Amino acid sequence: MEVIAPPARRVLERLERAGYEAYLVGGCVRDLLLDRRPGDWDITTAARPEEVLSLFAPQAAATGLKHGTVTVFEGAASFEVTTFRLDGTYALAEDLKRRDLTVNAIAMDQAGEITDLFGGREDLARGVLRCVGRPEQRLEEDALRIMRALRFSSVLGFSLAPETADAVFQGKSLLREVAVERVREELLKLLCGRCVVPALLQYAEVLGVVLPEILP
Repeated sequence: MEVIAPPARRVLERLERAGYEAYLVGGCVRDLLLDRRPGDWDITTAARPEEVLSLFAPQAAATGLKHGTVTVFEGAASFEVTTFRLDGTYALAEDLKRRDLTVNAIAMDQAGEITDLFGGREDLARGVLRCVGRPEQRLEEDALRIMRALRFSSVLGFSLAPETADAVFQGKSLLREVAVERVREELLKLLCGRCVVPALLQYAEVLGVVLPEILP
C-alpha cells in the first residue's frame, strides 16, 4: 500500500493534536488500497469549519462553508477538510453512511488504521461498484452519482452490482436535472477511462440522456 503523503499526514496530525478526530476519506483511501497514487486528498473531521479556519489560519480558506468545507494549504498541496455531519449528528459512521459507493466510504487515520463499515474493501477486491444503503436513495440525493458510477466503471474497470445497475437505469432521467458543467466533468473522465468501450456499450441508454449522439 502506498504511504500517506507527508503534507496530508501533517494536516491530520495537526487536527488530532488539537483534539479533533480526523480521517482521510473517499477516493484517496480507495486509491491507496488499490496501490494507486491519489489525485487529491480529502479529509473529514469532527472540527467545525470555524475551528478548522482558526487552527490553520492563514493557510486556510472558506471555500465551501455551505457543505462544511474548508480548503487547507500545506506547502504546495491543498486539502478539502469537511466536517462530518448528518442532521446535526457529528460522527464518522454517519458521514460514511451518506457517501455514494462503498469503495468511496472507507476512512483512514494518520496511523493507517482503516474504518470500513460497508464492505468497501471487499468490493474493491471483487471489482464491484455498489451504492451504500439503498441505491435509489443515494442516486435521488444527487443524480450526478449516476455519472460517477459509470465513470468509475470506465476508469477502474469495475462492474456495477446488480441492484446498483438497476437503479442507474431506472433513475437515468434524473440526469436532466443536473447542471451541464457537472455532467461534462464526469463525462470527460469517463471517456478517458481505460475501459471506456464496455462502459459505453453497456450504459448507452443511460449516457444517451446527456449525450443523445451515442444512441445510434
